[in-house]
Amino acid sequence: MNLEINKKNTIHFIGIGGIGMSGIALIMKNLGYNIQGSDLVKSSRVINYLKKNRIKIFHNHNSREILKADIVVTSTAIKKFNKEFQLAKKNNLIIVKRADMLAHLLNLKKNIIISGSHGKTTITSLIAHLLTVNKFSPTIVNGGIINSLQSNAALGKSEWSVVEADESDGSFLKFKSIYSIVSNIDHEHMDYYKSFSNLKNQFTEFLQKTPLLGKNIVCLDDKNISSILKKINKKNFLTYGFSKKSNLQCKNINQIDFGMQFDVLVKLKNKEKLIKNIKINLMGRHNVLNATAALAVGLLLKIKIDDIKKSFENFSGVQRRLTLIFNKNNNLIYDDYAHHPTEIKAVLSACRNNFGDKKIISIFQPHRFSRVNSLYKDFTKSFIHSDQVVICPIYSAGEKNNNFNFQKFCENISKNSKTELIKVNDKDELENFLKKNLTKNQIVVAMGAGSISAWIREISNKLMNVKH
Repeated sequence: MNLEINKKNTIHFIGIGGIGMSGIALIMKNLGYNIQGSDLVKSSRVINYLKKNRIKIFHNHNSREILKADIVVTSTAIKKFNKEFQLAKKNNLIIVKRADMLAHLLNLKKNIIISGSHGKTTITSLIAHLLTVNKFSPTIVNGGIINSLQSNAALGKSEWSVVEADESDGSFLKFKSIYSIVSNIDHEHMDYYKSFSNLKNQFTEFLQKTPLLGKNIVCLDDKNISSILKKINKKNFLTYGFSKKSNLQCKNINQIDFGMQFDVLVKLKNKEKLIKNIKINLMGRHNVLNATAALAVGLLLKIKIDDIKKSFENFSGVQRRLTLIFNKNNNLIYDDYAHHPTEIKAVLSACRNNFGDKKIISIFQPHRFSRVNSLYKDFTKSFIHSDQVVICPIYSAGEKNNNFNFQKFCENISKNSKTELIKVNDKDELENFLKKNLTKNQIVVAMGAGSISAWIREISNKLMNVKH
């Protein structure tokens, strides 16, 4: 869209505490724009960081402060009945979607755009870290807090940018790219796409938009990616994966303490080169793939292999991607964003491979009734590597409960994942369960995209002060 803005304008973000919204707000603040926003949450890591950067934030979505704004930014999470949205519309304020504002900021840059159903935040973080430590000074917009930055966004000095693009509402098609990455394509966001074929068509269009002199970096192991590659005539693809047909083939994979070690056989222009002993401080084979996608970018940018490897070894991770938040009496508690069956299985498989026979307790807060319904069977089979599942009520994210049979869902998880299941009704019951049942040498993984992260962190802080 054509949008004329200048630094005298006041820009108001509705739901500024969202991970995507906060990143754009931070970059625009650092560019010198007058930024303010509103959010339902009074205090969070993101909200506090925004305040620290002198951004005014108003509690709730009913502030008349929006009338001081010239431009209002919204995301798909903001519904049309939102009071601030209605006020902005009534007063003829310019209303811009989050993705349009981000495209407005970035489309004159050399963009590295990362998309896919799973893994994109970790890939974005790895690439952002790789470019930052190698003096590329990129602008970064990410879907998670990068530990080394303590932020999900940064304004760089160069023409490069590293951006996690959201496919949930088709907005990833708004960006121009030099390098486009797709990690995988899975059954997700069917509330928007209505059919899986529509989702695949959007990814096809995303890859076709990459210029011939750019590169599409895709995981060849993913059957859905492989199927759409046959429809695209362009030859600007670089593939990675465990497959022998990949340009970057992952080999000799070994689990090391809280991480992975592997080799990559690079096959380009009839030449082969084996890159040995790549190490990452991330668990799981899925993270081997994520790192290899980042390696591909490093090679395209002609970063020295030793510098790429050093960057990976020094990468300190992303918040809520198996983040260790508790370590006491040989008990470990991790916080993870996994809220899709594929993600849950990958996380628990990584834990089982790393921790062997230790007892693994999964704490799971399902996210959205629509997601649970559309992936029902897959969810019930996701906990096969868990000895025990503690399930919390579904985090509705504003959706209505249309007589969902939660008891039956729990029974099917226990049956299909062959695991013990315990229901808790709220944070207090979860806290009591852990106080009574956390003994020694146990691994707890709390997963979900709702309030579970805040719950488990608060509970973990209390458990640290419990004397045994």
